[in-house]
Amino acid sequence: MLDENIRSRLNFCAALPSLPAVAVKIIELANNPDADIGTACQYISMDPVLSAKLLKTANAPLYKSRRVATNIRQAVSILGTHSVIVIALSFSLSSSLIKGSRAGHSASFDHDNFWRRSITSALACRALGEKLTLSFLDDLLLAGLIQEIGILAFSAIMPEEYEPLYSAHKNHDSLLKAERKAFGFGHDELGYALLKKWHIPDYIALCCVASHSHPGPKSHGPTLQACVAASRYLADYFLSPQETDKLDNVVEAAHDWLGTDCETLIEVIKIMETGLKSIEDLFDINIYGSLDAAKIMSEAKDLLMVHNLAKIKDLEEKSQRDGLTGAYNRLYFDETLLREFHLSAQYKLPLTIAIIDLDYFKQINDSYGHAAGDALLTAVVGTIFEQIRQDDTLSRFGGEEFALILPGTTLAASRNLISRLKDSISTINFKIDNDRIINITASIGVASNEADTHNFLTPLDMIKAADTALYAAKNSGRNRIIEWHPLLPSFKL
Repeated sequence: MLDENIRSRLNFCAALPSLPAVAVKIIELANNPDADIGTACQYISMDPVLSAKLLKTANAPLYKSRRVATNIRQAVSILGTHSVIVIALSFSLSSSLIKGSRAGHSASFDHDNFWRRSITSALACRALGEKLTLSFLDDLLLAGLIQEIGILAFSAIMPEEYEPLYSAHKNHDSLLKAERKAFGFGHDELGYALLKKWHIPDYIALCCVASHSHPGPKSHGPTLQACVAASRYLADYFLSPQETDKLDNVVEAAHDWLGTDCETLIEVIKIMETGLKSIEDLFDINIYGSLDAAKIMSEAKDLLMVHNLAKIKDLEEKSQRDGLTGAYNRLYFDETLLREFHLSAQYKLPLTIAIIDLDYFKQINDSYGHAAGDALLTAVVGTIFEQIRQDDTLSRFGGEEFALILPGTTLAASRNLISRLKDSISTINFKIDNDRIINITASIGVASNEADTHNFLTPLDMIKAADTALYAAKNSGRNRIIEWHPLLPSFKL
């Protein structure tokens, strides 16, 4: 919260540039819902530089107009009265503030970087709006441009206290936290106070504050403040493309604020790439200096593509896993066994499977509750994972049953591994809430597809055989391993 001292310093700070008369008139128009085209043209025409910029804007690729504007009235006709006023305000503010900050700030404040970031945010904000088919593109441009104006205000009213803090925090989230800790308020609040002092329309000023808060419900759709918030992270990355972790921040912010994915961001970058030259020309600034903008954009798209593929892979992996234990699920087991079974048949390779059933597990659930039972299942799976090989597949078969696929493994070769599994499960000392230790054992049925022993016709035949062996292990006292052979009594699944 700003105290009266800070408000006073803000109101009477000589280092903060005053707005030119034309900008003041344009702000009045922006706050007047009934502003007409004639009045807008009159005020804009008072400033030849501003008039030239608006004509250039109306004819820029950014606005995709098929008509050519040769005067202000035609520009207004192409862009619309509201858009012209907002764009004029953007140019007027940026022009006066850039000149004023360069003249009034100490040498330690990197005003060039500040304005490059501001204009990059404006470009990103508008590009997000265009991709999301929003109607208020020029409001996005303005809001993106001035969202960090509080940093400029901080540097003006308390340069000695603020600039070391600003220099030490290149990440704007950490900068905001540091400001609040040091001064009791951040550049979002100070920026809002400055925008109110200048009578910037409330919907713009408020969104600049709200964009520094936490994301709201996405059910509201992409809002002005959400686009502004995401644009901040896009600007951070594009000005420091070598810091690839900042791209992760972009992906996270876009998802949290807008619910968008990497594919959408790639399209946003394409729009930014198209509009970059226009924005630089309109604001008389070179955002990237000597850096290769096309290369930066291309690398960003490539990294996002990799990020997207990694995300898809992660989602695919999660869809294949049992949510409780982390073992693969039954569907994945069936698919894997089918594939390995065909490979085994085609290339005459051995294949062994084992079905593992935890003995008397229902008693544990009944005695100690399902939470304790779930925790024990997770502990068992962790123990099994420690024993098996990288190419082996462990799946949750159902309830307290697990299935293990051992590709390229003969029955003889599987014995040591499966025996270790059984023994390691029996040595688990599982502690429950009252410090009581409970133990569990496992019964295991094994079936192998080998040319010199038996060839099963289908994967289901193998499962039936392993289940028959498991049934025999449980019937003969549990906590043991039984290997299937034709003389075992059949068990119907």
